[in-house]
Amino acid sequence: MPPFDPARAERWPAVIGVDEVGRGALCGPVVVAAVWFDPVAIPPALLGALDDSKRLRPSVRDRLALEIAAVARVRLAAASATLVDRRGIRTMTLEAMRRAAEGLGIEAPVIVDGIDVPPGMALACEACVKGDASVPQIAAASIVAKACRDRLLTRLAGRHPGYAWERNAGYGTADHLDALARLGPTRHHRRSFAPVSQHALAL
Repeated sequence: MPPFDPARAERWPAVIGVDEVGRGALCGPVVVAAVWFDPVAIPPALLGALDDSKRLRPSVRDRLALEIAAVARVRLAAASATLVDRRGIRTMTLEAMRRAAEGLGIEAPVIVDGIDVPPGMALACEACVKGDASVPQIAAASIVAKACRDRLLTRLAGRHPGYAWERNAGYGTADHLDALARLGPTRHHRRSFAPVSQHALAL
């Protein structure tokens, strides 16, 4: 069952929820979404459908992402593979979280999924482990971020066939690792990640 019962909407405050997608991928950007809404003010059916994006079918994620964007304040931020290699995945993920949250332009508390609070936040902020199961705005952010990143990787798969990014979203699945061994990395791969750095780098 999804974790957010619309009959109990008043138990969740109006906060900014922030989540990332793609932190562990071998290629492509890390994508962050920040989402603000008042749980008592959005459609009950939408609140009741929110869940960890990984637990939802792609078609459901895509539909919910559109519904979230129609009733909530949403902001996306990303860090490219080049920036991840240059400054590190943790640093760039936290920086993207800060940019997304502050980019909303809303004076509201921020709750980010995970264990780290982004440094330099101008808003009150706390971290919440497994926040997508306890904070509806984080669940919404995970859905928006994953729908966005999956669409991007599907487009990139058309330019770089063979890596099956349309299926694996750039993560280190068997078919992706096999393609790395056969074809070598692309310019979208993260050179600082061990499975990629083993292979000669392509342009």
